[in-house]
Amino acid sequence: MATLIPGLTTSATVHTNLSPARLIELALARGEGKLAANGAMVCLTGDRTGRSPKEKFLEDNAASTAKVWWGNVNQKLSPANFDAALKIALQHLGPQKDLFVFEGFVGADPSYRLGVRVVAEQAWHTLFASTLFIPQGSPASAGSTQWKHDWTVINAGKRRLTAAEQAQFGVKAPVLIAQSLERKMVVILGTEYAGEIKKSLFYAMNYDMPEVGVFPMHCSANVDKKDSSNVALFFGLSGTGKTTLSADPNRALIGDDEHGWSDRGVFNFEGGCYAKCIKLSKEGEPQIWNAIKFGSVLENTVVDDATRIPDYDSQKYTENTRATYPIDFIDGAVIPSLGKHPRNVIFLTADAYGVIPPVSKLTREQAMYYFMNGYTSKLAGTEAGVTEPTPNFSPCFGGVFLPRPPRVYADMLAERVKKHEANVWLLNTGWSGGPYGVGSRFKLAYTRAMVTAILNGSLANVECKPDAAFGLPIPAAVPGVPTEVLNPRNTWKDGAAYDAQAKKLATLFRENDKKFDMPEAVRAAGPRA
Repeated sequence: MATLIPGLTTSATVHTNLSPARLIELALARGEGKLAANGAMVCLTGDRTGRSPKEKFLEDNAASTAKVWWGNVNQKLSPANFDAALKIALQHLGPQKDLFVFEGFVGADPSYRLGVRVVAEQAWHTLFASTLFIPQGSPASAGSTQWKHDWTVINAGKRRLTAAEQAQFGVKAPVLIAQSLERKMVVILGTEYAGEIKKSLFYAMNYDMPEVGVFPMHCSANVDKKDSSNVALFFGLSGTGKTTLSADPNRALIGDDEHGWSDRGVFNFEGGCYAKCIKLSKEGEPQIWNAIKFGSVLENTVVDDATRIPDYDSQKYTENTRATYPIDFIDGAVIPSLGKHPRNVIFLTADAYGVIPPVSKLTREQAMYYFMNGYTSKLAGTEAGVTEPTPNFSPCFGGVFLPRPPRVYADMLAERVKKHEANVWLLNTGWSGGPYGVGSRFKLAYTRAMVTAILNGSLANVECKPDAAFGLPIPAAVPGVPTEVLNPRNTWKDGAAYDAQAKKLATLFRENDKKFDMPEAVRAAGPRA
């Protein structure tokens, strides 16, 4: 077992690349969860039901430190402390009776994929990995079994840090996620939230891919079923609509969350989807509803004890309830998950201030500006301690996953948008008629209609008029959407209150853009107020 993880001494039975059915059988036998009536494996993650960015640290290694965007996102961990975290994890895993291992791929394009090994003490965590990453020999891997080990994720999430260990690592909770870009290793301690496995490997791709000329993106992607050149990207943070809007019955899903844009087109980093399922309904999101079945995982979802039917409306454990499933559970998904260069790039923002227009077509300078600022609102439950929508700037719509400075990714976007003549749009999937607590969430039906109009070309040459506060070009009309809702000021009862709120947000943008190295033409494309 010494080759599984260097330094690990164990007599455990190591289960590698078990089938989903066998993993479910073992997880149930070990009391790790239960089956819902729809066949999904239902598991709870304890007190951590979202990511723990305050407890995420990056090894400060001499070979990579000059390339890293150090600060609140990328917090330094000394090599000695990384060794200490690794030792804690190995000492915890060593005495286990069973260890569960997934060995597969991240990256659907064989030219750029990485081989990953996930080692966990819980069978359901390995099931999670097998649904989200690309199993060897699967259709998503184009049948490939040529696995080469690149990254290792060590999940010892049930091992909580002691008070002395918290002091040693500089954390205020019994949780630590330690990542090393040079060792290509992740150590997870104190949290059973499975999303940490997923996002640590996205973080790895965000560092590794620019080295080979690939633009890594926190976005979903789909393509017109009748026109393979009509590819669309949807950028946004959790809860802004990436998964919902890309799951379109008229379009084929490429992926719901993480992609690369190479000189050949776009490709999914993952082999599955990780969808928020709070308020999920069969009528509203039929593709996601139907994908939750045997072989999928429901995370922190309430299930009736008698009927075993999931209650998707319940927030008993968290608003951040999640479903994970292989991408081939979505009817008509593109497998392997590859697409041509995108025709449309859509930024999604859930504006808690209620002042951003529901749809606007961006100039290239505006595209770079709004991409670098990455404005949205953190939605309840997506991170520990977030209980209501909070205005937030997250560079490149994924700042917490970026090891490199935002300008690196923004330049890659600008170069590709220009080269491939892609249209760029900003959609507000947040509030209308007032801020959070006063207004209401913009209607999903309207947002879908705007996305449809973008993707079928209806808005390509439509007349646009800039709004007064942000200079964002608002279309004069969108099929299927009432004209009066296109300008957010019209939806407020008090126009002066809107102006004050818009000025407040515009000021926040201007304060935030001071953090970035950006061309002056890009800075000038920001808010006017």
